[in-house]
Parts: sequence; C-alpha cells; structure tokens
Amino acid sequence: MSEVIRLGIVGAGAVLQVAHLPVLKKLKAVEVAGLCDSDLPKARALASRFGIPSVYDDIEDLLEHEALDALLVCTPNHLHEPHILAAASRGLHVLVEKPIALTAQSALRISRAFERNGKVVMVGMNHRYRPDTQAIRSFVQGGELGELDSIRAGWHMARPARAALGWRQRREESGGGAMLDLGLTMLDLALWIAGNPVVARVSASLGPAGRGERAVEQSGSAFVVCQSGLSIFIDVTWRHSGEGEYFGAGVRGTKGSASLNPLRVWKEMHGAVHDVSPMGSGNRENLYVTSFRAEWAHFLAAIRGEVVPAPMQEQITVLKVLDAIYRSAADGRDVIL
Repeated sequence: MSEVIRLGIVGAGAVLQVAHLPVLKKLKAVEVAGLCDSDLPKARALASRFGIPSVYDDIEDLLEHEALDALLVCTPNHLHEPHILAAASRGLHVLVEKPIALTAQSALRISRAFERNGKVVMVGMNHRYRPDTQAIRSFVQGGELGELDSIRAGWHMARPARAALGWRQRREESGGGAMLDLGLTMLDLALWIAGNPVVARVSASLGPAGRGERAVEQSGSAFVVCQSGLSIFIDVTWRHSGEGEYFGAGVRGTKGSASLNPLRVWKEMHGAVHDVSPMGSGNRENLYVTSFRAEWAHFLAAIRGEVVPAPMQEQITVLKVLDAIYRSAADGRDVIL
C-alpha cells in the first residue's frame, strides 16, 4: 500500500457533508477517489464541491472501477452490513458510521470477515475522541475517581431538528428510533469510560412512536446494571422542547465525580473536595470537529499498523445491550444478559 490511502465513500448524507469531508479535505494522507450515492445529482454536486473525481450510484461500480485501499460507509443503517461485507470481499479497510450493523449477530459476521482478511474495520464512535471525554476516561482509568457508582448520560435533540431525520424515522431503514440513533452513542460512551464492564441486566421504557405502522420511538430511557455494581442511566429524545440541544453525562465514583459538557472534574483529596478540571477543552463546535479529526488519525494509524483499533467485541456488546433495551421496553420487564 502506498503512503497515500485511496478512499472510496458510499453515502452522501449530512454526516459526510458536515463532518467527514471537511476533515478529509485537509488530510494529505488520504485521496478521495470516488463517491457513491443512490441520489446521483446530490453526489455529483458534492463531488464538484470537494473535488472528488468520480461519482457512482451503485457501490459495485465504485468497487469495480476504482483501485481503493479503504471505504467510508455513511449509508442508512440497514445498508451497513452489506456494504461493509462488499468491501471486505475486496480486501479493503473500512470506517463505518455507527451502528456497525442492526444486530449483534450481523456485527459478529462482520468481525469474522475482517479477521479472515486481516484488514481494519472501525466504527465511527467519534464522541470517544472528544478531548473532554478522553480526559474523563483518563481520570477513571487511573483510579482517581475511585470505584464507579453510576454514570448518567443524556442526549436531547431539539424539536426543530426532527425534520432532518429523514430515513431515521423509517424502521425498515433505521432499525430503531431515538434509542438507537442517540442512545447507542451514549451507551457506548458510558461503557467505554467505565472500561467496558460486564452488563448484568437492563430495564427500559420507550416513548411513543411517530405516525405509521413502521414508525420508531421518539424518546426513551434505559437503566443498565453491571456485574461490578455500576449503574448506567441513558435518557434520549428527538422531542426536546427547550433552549437548544442537550448532550451531557455525569460520572460518580467513590473518590470523585466528573461531568461532560461542560467538562468538570471533582476529586476528594486529604479530606477535602477539589476542582481538578482540565483547562482548555474548547467549545462544543470545536470538540465536534476535533473528534472527527482524531477519529481519522486513529483509523489511518490502525491501517499503517501503528495502533490497534478498538476490539469489535465492544460493538457486539453494545448491540446486545441495545437489543435487551428494546426487549425490556416491549415486554415491560427486566432483561437478564
């Protein structure tokens, strides 16, 4: 493989336009060779804007006609598995937007495919790469907050933003509503901060669905209890009425606590509580851009063999817990894992 990675992209939606392409445009180590989307006029317009030489409306054509090293998958959720496996069959590295697939079984199939071909598959959990979340995880992993008692995480999307949800409102394409779209991110973040503890049981309640037989839930809450005794509470909604969007988390341990957005860390030392918050975390917009830049740096380093990507078992576990959340809400009972 040459020093410059030839990248193909499938899916020309908002996350590509707002997050990935602005970062890729500044990466000298990446050459975006082709863009594929079923909406060909949109793909052509985007390719013209970012200087992408080739445009396709079928992923097989992209994979057939372009000599690629890696593929970025930004398609609707139900297409992630077939698009990832198509790339795997051609020996490509893959960075895929979350979720990696709709079920843990599908994620396991993907994991085994990449174990066989020796390539890198990485899920774009960009919030792991925010400097503030990494700071909190560093405090936790260093034992400075003591044993963790609880993590509370919430993502409340402001009501006007719902018009932009598009396919996420259609179950056959999304696989779920606000709990999958927002809750999966918060669940992954909580488990990652805590060092991936073993989940013991789950209790959940989902809010009303939108209109239509195949509509998805607009909000939901889940209570996750781990074998270590750690409890994780997730609360998400697409129906937030308030001042802007809320994204945040709180971590409580036996020796201290931390909060996300804004970043604050409190630690008990010598019988007194002290504010040990790191300075210079930046504003939310900068954190968002920084997270994608760091995500791409990690992916490229993994391709070069300089770092090891996160174990795929982490994403398999997240999908298993998410499935338990939906079963608990449907059955009205705790689900034991």
